[in-house]
This record gives sequence, structure tokens and C-alpha cells, in this order.
Amino acid sequence: MQGASGGLRAAFSYCVHQVRSYDYHHYLCLLDLPPSMRKAAFALRALNVETSRAMDVASDPRIGLMRLLWWQEAIDKIYANKLIEHPTAQALSSVVSEYRISKGWLKRSIEARIKDARREGTDIPETIEELEMYAEDTASTLLYLTLQAGGIKSTAADHAASHVGKASGLLLLLRSLPYHATRNRHFSYIPKAVAEKHSLLVKEGGRTEICLDSREGLSDAVFEMASVANSHLRKARELAGTVPAEARPVLLPAVPAQVLLDTLSRVQFDVFDPRLARGVLGIPHLLYQLKLKWYSWRRKY
Repeated sequence: MQGASGGLRAAFSYCVHQVRSYDYHHYLCLLDLPPSMRKAAFALRALNVETSRAMDVASDPRIGLMRLLWWQEAIDKIYANKLIEHPTAQALSSVVSEYRISKGWLKRSIEARIKDARREGTDIPETIEELEMYAEDTASTLLYLTLQAGGIKSTAADHAASHVGKASGLLLLLRSLPYHATRNRHFSYIPKAVAEKHSLLVKEGGRTEICLDSREGLSDAVFEMASVANSHLRKARELAGTVPAEARPVLLPAVPAQVLLDTLSRVQFDVFDPRLARGVLGIPHLLYQLKLKWYSWRRKY
């Protein structure tokens, strides 16, 4: 029994380490959650780290897709009470059992990653709305699950979480454009309608592709998409007065989203500007931590 308990502690420590290593700005957000929610939040966020990085760490896209399909099957095994030899899965299994986490939401987040991984090189989303749905299925769903783990049932909190997740998801996709451009995956995250509007679409060999050579056109496209994210942040904050106090710490990811939005504005929406990679989302670590503490102390997001 003691060995099983020790193994579970090690699994949760692994989750914390993964989130701190690969999702640091959200790691600091989770530290401001009540202790009763923190364990579940770290397990859920660690799953998000595993699935969001699956394609990036794979030497072959097919291997990344296989990893995502493995996680899809792992969720089924968790709900069937089958043992899985993976620390994140073990922590998640404990959380699912203790907090009655929704299987449907967990599956939806992974299925969205799988759908994205299966995109072909010319499969460009038509509109920003398609990317908003992707952000809803991944980032917003993660917030819904965290609210559920905290036993928080509030339509206002869910509504705010939807907007915060969409803003966060869109902005992080924009931030990742330079990285994905080096891996020839930038096509996924600038919708065709936006690219065409800003003269970023080119036709080669009968295929339509996105060209990032025009810095001015790209900055204009990023500004348009960032404006949609900003609108979601405003809507989330307009709901603050109706969101229960216990739900507001869960919505702290609105703060890193705002920080990233402000940094993008400061660099004139040039995603290739090296200042974006400095500190935490473009600002010094200490300043970022102070911002989080300020919002947390005031019970705002």
C-alpha cells in the first residue's frame, strides 16, 4: 500500500515537473489555485503538455500521431480502471476517480489534437472561427475540466472560461508561428480568409500555400487574429461580476494571455521579433510573477 502511495506521489511530481518545464506561464497560474484543486489541475495540465507536444517532439509526423492515438486509448483504459505504466496517466487516473472528471471533455481535447495532426500541407483553415473552435476544444476544455475538479457549477464561469480559453489558444498559436514555420506547419494557423486579405496566399504547382515572406502582410494578419483574442478577453472580463469568487483563480490564464497580447502590440505584431522569446511571454520573470500575484490578490483575472 505504501509503495502504491509512493508511486502516486512520484506520478504527481512528474506532472508538476512537466508543466513547469514546458508550460511555465501556466505553471505559475496553478500555484495560485486552492490546494484542494491543485493536484487535479496539474494532472490535467500535464496531459495537455503531453498532447500539445506530441507532434513537436516526434522525428516523424506519423510517430506524433501514433502518440496522440495512444493517449486517446489511454483515456478509455483509465475509465475502465486499467493500469497504465505512464506517470501522467497514473496521476490522471487518480484524479478521474477522486474528482469524477468528465470523459467526454478529456476525449474532446485529444480528438482536437488528432484532427490537427492529420492536416495535410495544403489543408488551410478557411476562417478564424475554425481556429476558435480548436482553441475551445483544447484550451477552454482544460478550464472546464479544472472548474469541474473544483466542484464549481456556474454558467457564468463556464462562459468566461470559454472566452479565456479561446483568447489563450489563439494567442499561443500566433506565438508558435515561427517555430512551426521551420517545420513547415505554419499553414495550420493562419486561416485562408485572413491570409488572402493580407496577400499571403500563393499558388505553386496547383496548390495554395501561405507565404510568410511579407513581414508587413504577416503582421497585419497577426493583428487581425490578435484582435479576435482581445475581444474574447474583454468578454471574459465583462462577466467577472457574475463569476463566483471560487472560480476566478481558475481563470487566471487570462493574465498570461493579456501579457502575450501586450507583448505582440509592443513589437508591432511581428511574431519573429526576438523580444517575444525573452523572459516569460516577452516580459521579465519577476514582473510576470508580480502581475499574477496582483490579479490573484484582487480576485480578478
